[in-house]
Amino acid sequence: MAEDKFYDNDDDFDKKRLEAPADFDGPTSRRRCTDILFALLLLVMWVGMTGIGVFSWKHGDIDMILRPMDWAGNICGKDTMENFPNIVYVNKLLGGVCVKECPKVENQVDVHTLVTYNGIYQGKNATLDADFLEVADYSARGDLVSCDENMCPTNPQFSWFSRGINQGLGFATYAVDTIEIVGNRCIRTPKASIALYDNITTDSSIAEINSGSIISSLNGFYQHLYGDLYQARGPIMIFGILVAMVIGFTYAMLLRIQPVLTIMIWGSIFSTIGIVLGSGLYVNNIVSEWKVADPQVYSDQNILAAQIGSYALFIIAVVLALVTISMRQQIMLSMACVRAAGRALACMPTMMVFPVFQVIGLASFLGMWIFYAVHLASIGHTVEEDMSDFTNTTNVNEDTSTVQISTFEIDDFPKKCGWYLLFSFFWTIAFISAMGEIIIAMTISKWYFTRDKRRVGASTVFGCIYESIRYHIGTAAFGSFVIAVIQMIKTIVAKMQKKARELDNKFGQMLLCCLQCCICCFEKFLKFLNKNAYIQTAIFGTPFCRSAREAFSLIVRNAGKVASISYVSTVVLFVGKIFISSLTTAAAYIYIDREMAVELYSYAGPCILVFIISYVIGDMFLSIFDMSTSTILQCYVADEEMFDGDDCYAEHELRNWLNDFEEEEKKLVAGQ
Repeated sequence: MAEDKFYDNDDDFDKKRLEAPADFDGPTSRRRCTDILFALLLLVMWVGMTGIGVFSWKHGDIDMILRPMDWAGNICGKDTMENFPNIVYVNKLLGGVCVKECPKVENQVDVHTLVTYNGIYQGKNATLDADFLEVADYSARGDLVSCDENMCPTNPQFSWFSRGINQGLGFATYAVDTIEIVGNRCIRTPKASIALYDNITTDSSIAEINSGSIISSLNGFYQHLYGDLYQARGPIMIFGILVAMVIGFTYAMLLRIQPVLTIMIWGSIFSTIGIVLGSGLYVNNIVSEWKVADPQVYSDQNILAAQIGSYALFIIAVVLALVTISMRQQIMLSMACVRAAGRALACMPTMMVFPVFQVIGLASFLGMWIFYAVHLASIGHTVEEDMSDFTNTTNVNEDTSTVQISTFEIDDFPKKCGWYLLFSFFWTIAFISAMGEIIIAMTISKWYFTRDKRRVGASTVFGCIYESIRYHIGTAAFGSFVIAVIQMIKTIVAKMQKKARELDNKFGQMLLCCLQCCICCFEKFLKFLNKNAYIQTAIFGTPFCRSAREAFSLIVRNAGKVASISYVSTVVLFVGKIFISSLTTAAAYIYIDREMAVELYSYAGPCILVFIISYVIGDMFLSIFDMSTSTILQCYVADEEMFDGDDCYAEHELRNWLNDFEEEEKKLVAGQ
């Protein structure tokens, strides 16, 4: 009914207010398929992606990706190494040897026992048995280098700078306690890393020589991070997913209840500030205990990092408090749209489970896409590299022994196909999000433009899902295509930035950084425009380009109101996401501190990962409120232009709140 609305010709587009059709009674029921071309292009893209996937499945060897490769180019656990499925990395270059099982060392480390390219080498003070670790036989290699007392002294005062170990760049490494992670890879446990560091830095003269190198190799960030994440994998999954889902779902359900909405929002703001401030005080108290501990359990580096973290939390809490104080009136007034969204979702509780179906669709695509991508990445060949030039450090004699490693290199054709798969990933992810936004916008707009809200219910939701899929897949494909193109450009620029860093081109880095910032800003603008275009499509059934144009014009004519309310409403919902993730992370931190303190090198990695996962979960539940708020706001400004006085569809409470907001903004602008 509404597709004949608006303007007599396009020249009048920016000059007139919206004009409702004579028979306007809410979102149009006379729809037609929009942007069919892009729906077909999306289908063609999926067919092409499937073709690449089938080709990769037939020609790839997934073991090249999933299983580790040793220094000689063998795949551990396959062919001649069938009985040696695990790998122990001997150097930082990822040159390793295949072993039967990951080594377990009761005392964490034995610096007199070395794991080398040619098996186990031990000094006279070794505490481990010679057969504590079964290493594959590499004696058939003609270029094999073996340890002796000259190359690999087992005295810890000299071994770190010997030609064999060579500060983590040689063909030998210390025997330490390990854990098995991702695909049979053995890495040092956090406790073993600390013990090793203590053992090889007992002599003060050695500690002074290139101590930065010792720290960077023995206390390597990634090794400790992987170790901590593996050790804390249980709490990460429980708190990051299950606890966050419970908190997120509960929070979203409570926002639907009108009497508690104001309490929830202000409570979330103050609780978030309190959690951040309390976390800072808690960490600061822990740091004080670590400093006075005798003997000292944690390294000075860990204590300093925790101290900096506590200061950062204090600063964040102060900033949040200042922002809350300065925006308190805007927050109160912006709750009108959030309240309206809560009332709409209370009428249609089925909408609260909609994100779950989106996640199922997303997970299904990701599973298939990862299967294709991994098989594609396994099409290539092995390359042996002589790393002598790289490993010849200033602290080792010039006759440094040859250190070889083997790497896997992807062929050129799979690399080109990889770009296609990446674009398919960007487009499909954006498409799934776009379809969700159209469905939510159509559902909420039907609620808004229905005078008798009792007529709205679960049937409205299912009807909107059907209409969105039947008529507007093309519009979602068009909008998501634009976003995917921008994201591809960002990826290409990021690749150019990496190349500029490798060439140490400062001017190029500066230009590319500025370009990347501009692209990011443009992407934000397009996402905002797309969201509002989808709302226009949901209401009037128009194609993407016309919807984007009409949405942009409507927003420009009501720029002050839309910008202010959208911004503050977004901030209010953002605080909710922060509240969910902060509460989840705080609970995880307390549990890890009480139950796993001695097992981890640092709490930072697990807690950060819990925060990220719980934020995504919170965003999943609150995204409905975000889109609902935007839809109600655009419905309101359209309603205000199309109708006057009592003819408006806006509820009396919503109209009063938004009028108050507009008056408040005028006072602020006038400086009153």
